[in-house]
Amino acid sequence: MRAIRVASAALLGVTALTLTAPAAQAVVADNSVTSFGFSVVPSTVAAGGEVTLRVDNCNDDTRVSSGVFDTVTIPKGHSSRTTKVDWDAKPGAAYRVTFTCGGESGHTDLTIAGGHPSDPTHYPLPVQRGVHAGEGGTVAGFDLGEIGLGAALIAGSLTVAYHFSRRRPSDDNA
Repeated sequence: MRAIRVASAALLGVTALTLTAPAAQAVVADNSVTSFGFSVVPSTVAAGGEVTLRVDNCNDDTRVSSGVFDTVTIPKGHSSRTTKVDWDAKPGAAYRVTFTCGGESGHTDLTIAGGHPSDPTHYPLPVQRGVHAGEGGTVAGFDLGEIGLGAALIAGSLTVAYHFSRRRPSDDNA
């Protein structure tokens, strides 16, 4: 009889732990998480306009390629290069820009706006937000409230499981 209670309590604890643990992502849906930071500034530009390609924390030459400009190499020790977008880029389209540092690659999008680069009234001015980096650790996307709630649920389920496993049967059931 005691073995059934212990097994039930252990099963309850494991189930609670499994349901409160965050789901692990086995596959990264897009290839934008890398050990080095990268960005295209501005992220929206008119055909024929210039963009600055930036890279951080890369200890090799960085190769930047896209279907909307010629391949650019950012040498080791440098953080940026400027390139010109092709004139035949389709307005409204988003082109993938791939950054390759060593054996690691990441990408971001470059959107082509309508108008001419010398006439800023035909395309929106970009908002500079800086590099989007730093996520991907053990607590990426969680706040302290969610982590605390998960820890409280786990602790509570383990406490209940321990209590039921240590409880002796009453005299009524004997």
